[in-house]
Amino acid sequence: MSKTNKIRWTYKISSLLSLAFILFFISPSFIHADTSMQGYKEVFQDYPILPFFNNEEHTNKEDNQGQHQRLEDVRVVPGGQSIGVQLETKGVLVVGHHQVKMSEGVKSPGEAAKINIGDTIVEINGQKINHMTDIKPIVDHSGKENKKMQIKLKRGDKYIETNLQPIFDKKENAYKIGLYIRDTAAGIGTMTFYEPETGKYGALGHVISDMDTKKPIDIKQGSIIHSSVTAIEKGDNGLPGEKQASFQTQEKRIGNITKNTDYGIFGVLEKEVNHEKYDETFPVALSHEVKEGPAKILTVVDGEKIEEFDIEIISSVPQKSASTKGMVIQITDPRLLELTGGIVQGMSGSPIIQNDKVIGAVTHVFVNDPTSGYGVHIEWMLEDADIIQSDLNEAAA
Repeated sequence: MSKTNKIRWTYKISSLLSLAFILFFISPSFIHADTSMQGYKEVFQDYPILPFFNNEEHTNKEDNQGQHQRLEDVRVVPGGQSIGVQLETKGVLVVGHHQVKMSEGVKSPGEAAKINIGDTIVEINGQKINHMTDIKPIVDHSGKENKKMQIKLKRGDKYIETNLQPIFDKKENAYKIGLYIRDTAAGIGTMTFYEPETGKYGALGHVISDMDTKKPIDIKQGSIIHSSVTAIEKGDNGLPGEKQASFQTQEKRIGNITKNTDYGIFGVLEKEVNHEKYDETFPVALSHEVKEGPAKILTVVDGEKIEEFDIEIISSVPQKSASTKGMVIQITDPRLLELTGGIVQGMSGSPIIQNDKVIGAVTHVFVNDPTSGYGVHIEWMLEDADIIQSDLNEAAA
């Protein structure tokens, strides 16, 4: 065979392999749902997207170079604890429009002012807005004075200004702006790791998005709290299960939340965290070190007891740049399958351990196969926890 023909055949084979890869990963059986923050359905819900095709990586990075470690020196305590999560948004999030009754019909002043669902109200008439309670006095004053409100919005990365005229609702005897708004969110998830010396931690393994807008929540601050699993709704094909858990507000707060990124929530612990399985630190394994085969996860299925369960790493993609879905995993532990049916909502963040190294966290369940789902590689969570730098990670990979 001539050299030219060899090149042509090589090109054809490569093209066919690429097509097969794409068709495999857009198979309907791989549509997934987030596996955390689902215990409070008025705040969060799952939303299906296609795997491996995430074009928006909006991770927050901070410049703490002096506090970063070399990869070979990183050791963390694996988590597994069930945690409650409470978030406060930056400004007030617009989650819907509603119609205000007038004498001549109905109207939504907010919609007329071109305020969109997903926008964040950050200022009104030059006054910063931190909570929903900040808005009503301004609305009342503007309505009585028959003056338009000057509103500053954050839409994505841009700031927009608009004017809104409140309308008097005779039935409720109050001025209205025709917007549904929210300034807090709550739910449950799982701790992935923490670093004992600094108290830095990572949890969940994926971003927390608002139930109504489906957009990542831009947080002002937040808390993680001790949580106790009270019941489990078993998963089935087409219907992901979920953990049901309870937690108190600030009484059992164990740390703050400073980041909500594509790779989870991050902050610093304020109290010691008990661990029934491990109290020593573990090294971490980067994506190119993860092997197909047996592994374990740590999670809670009853009360606050952390337990170890068998899984299988079905596939792992060595990654030189950040991506949220690096592993396909399958639950193989008979007891966990009997209790939960596989991966359930609230299990997000459960650490994955292989060969005595922390390799990542559970993040999503496949809706059509609750025994399987995705995991995120640990290095991307370590970056967002400000434990390692991205350039160090890329050099090692």
